[in-house]
Amino acid sequence: MLDFNTLVEFSRGNCISICAFLVPANLLVTILTMGLVALRRPSHQVWQSAGIASFFASVMILHVYTWFMIGVVMAPTYILLWLAITCLVTNLGAILYQRRYSNSPSLSNNV
Repeated sequence: MLDFNTLVEFSRGNCISICAFLVPANLLVTILTMGLVALRRPSHQVWQSAGIASFFASVMILHVYTWFMIGVVMAPTYILLWLAITCLVTNLGAILYQRRYSNSPSLSNNV
């Protein structure tokens, strides 16, 4: 069975490696989601990209909270938390934007 304390210790012990993966992953997949929406790709592609990005952002939030649990309150923890929340909100906004404007005709057809 998975022990929560072991998982938390792993998160804190491998912080550099975890952040070195999660920060670029969050940024790249969120940018991919925005690009898919801008290119008017099908909904399933946007949802898949946003789902992966939201997973990475959620893992980063949990990682940051492991540091908050032991009382580490420093600028990097808040910066990483801000980045993860921003990625979550951006992906949600991309899904909502794509849903709202996917059925409307493009602006070039109105001219």
